[in-house]
Amino acid sequence: MKALYFTEHGGPEVMQYGELPDPQPGPGQALVRVKAVALNRVDLWVREGGPAFARLPKPHVGGADVAGIVAGYGSNADGPPPGTRVVVDPGVVTGKDEWTLRGEDSLSPHYHILGEDMWGGCADYVVVPAANLMPIPDDFDFPEAAAPLLVYLTAWRMLVARARLQAGESVAIVGAGGGVNSAAMQIAKYLGATVYAITSTEEKMARAQALGADFAINYRQEDWSKAVFLATGKRGVDVVVDNVGAPTWVPGIRALARGGRLVNVGGTGGPVVEMDLRLVFRKQISILGSTMGSHRDFREVMDLIWQRKLAPVIDRVMPLSDGRAAHEHLERGDQFGKVVLAP
Repeated sequence: MKALYFTEHGGPEVMQYGELPDPQPGPGQALVRVKAVALNRVDLWVREGGPAFARLPKPHVGGADVAGIVAGYGSNADGPPPGTRVVVDPGVVTGKDEWTLRGEDSLSPHYHILGEDMWGGCADYVVVPAANLMPIPDDFDFPEAAAPLLVYLTAWRMLVARARLQAGESVAIVGAGGGVNSAAMQIAKYLGATVYAITSTEEKMARAQALGADFAINYRQEDWSKAVFLATGKRGVDVVVDNVGAPTWVPGIRALARGGRLVNVGGTGGPVVEMDLRLVFRKQISILGSTMGSHRDFREVMDLIWQRKLAPVIDRVMPLSDGRAAHEHLERGDQFGKVVLAP
């Protein structure tokens, strides 16, 4: 099969497009013919390497967000009939424990992300658990179906299950151009919240407002934390969504109202932070971590997408053979929404 892969860690230049052996489904697994796969920030992290990926077998194929057609099954697998158009829940559970038994899959040490430490969908075929398949409605094409998977799952869990955002509350979303945060803006508006989008260009501000953001702030032109504080009548927002880390951590805490919640889903700008704890205990702030989500979270948010109550944002669709250029585009941060590859 044709695949986008790397045999050593590094920058976009290590990405190769060529032939790899076809995967074969094992017990309980499905073989999916990939028709579209969306990239995520995790694809860049895995490619770049680091201690967590030092023993990653090579070659490695990334890609968590898969839409395609069921091509077959291994033994003891139960799923939609071959030929069915499906998406794949990118959260893969490989064992049972106290967290999976209570439906908190992403807390489990048996939880994995498709394309992170196992082969993903940047190829003609991918093998996944049959339980992770979900049929695609007829009115969705493959790129539109692939675009929301990981980012809407992540955004749904962080806002609904972790931050417990309520109607009438306010939320500041830091870095509104990425896939998770463009999803978060839509989910927050669906929940009835006031949305403050923090982004870097006038163009991204306009696109954030088109998605429903009530206020858009260019952090390159003003102190966004102060701007949020003033825009809320010196109250602050109820929730701050942060996946940047070090550069935005203290401003995020300062932008919170008393009793507010900061939910962190990553550290793209640096994982090590320093802060004045008096800002936390005096304002009685809650700091919450969140990552990915459960099968239940996935079904809940995808049902809203299938009903078109939420709409995935696609930056562009590119051929899988142009995967290196797609990595370069994502690494520059030029995108607004998802970059989708088509084998």
